[in-house]
Amino acid sequence: MRAIALGLGVILMALQYRLWFGSGGVLERYLLEQRIKELKALIEERRERNLQLAAEVEDLKHNSWAVEERARRDLGMIGPRETYFMLVP
Repeated sequence: MRAIALGLGVILMALQYRLWFGSGGVLERYLLEQRIKELKALIEERRERNLQLAAEVEDLKHNSWAVEERARRDLGMIGPRETYFMLVP
């Protein structure tokens, strides 16, 4: 009788190990849920950036002032009849 109880105890412990730490177990599920949360946050961040870029593209397509502003900011362009002063501290 004692051997049967011991055998059942060992089987129960093996099943518990698989439940908590085995493939498809509780620990793996928790780690996957955390990864899903991280990826959803990353997706949302990139979605917002894509919306900003799409708005900027629309401005550049339809507004000449947006092209001029971008050229001044990124390329340092100076318009005709303008003087550029660089102040050095």
